[in-house]
Amino acid sequence: MGKDFPQSVLFCCDHNSVRSPMAEGLMKKLYGQRCYVQSAGVYSDLDVDGFAIAVSAEMGIELSRHRSRSFDEMIEWGDDLSSFDLIVALSPASQRSALEMTRFAHIDVEYWPIMDPSGLGETRDAKLQSYRQSRDQIAKRMIDRFGPPRTDTGD
Repeated sequence: MGKDFPQSVLFCCDHNSVRSPMAEGLMKKLYGQRCYVQSAGVYSDLDVDGFAIAVSAEMGIELSRHRSRSFDEMIEWGDDLSSFDLIVALSPASQRSALEMTRFAHIDVEYWPIMDPSGLGETRDAKLQSYRQSRDQIAKRMIDRFGPPRTDTGD
């Protein structure tokens, strides 16, 4: 898209249990240590979703140790949202929260409308397919926005 590559990115969604952890893991996998990456949610009332863990593992991304956290927890723990160059909201609620929290800061907030796969599909295979679609939507947006992934094999 021709935009500068940020030094730090915060991905956010509703609960930091599906989309934003997948985005954080994908960003680290595709771009290594090229930038600092974190994720958060409007709420942190859910653990990382098992299907998100499974479809991320298919790409060599470890999410099982991810701890969900909210914007409020980030602030309580001393994280400064204004230290991020870019906040990428993956849900309408997280976009509203990000815009509200950054209204007096010079931080770019982008909205990527990524499907919430939780609750979709009747069978395990159908659920996994929904989660893969969301993962792949995130990966496509990421590559479109940040360019080709790193080509080195080390971290």
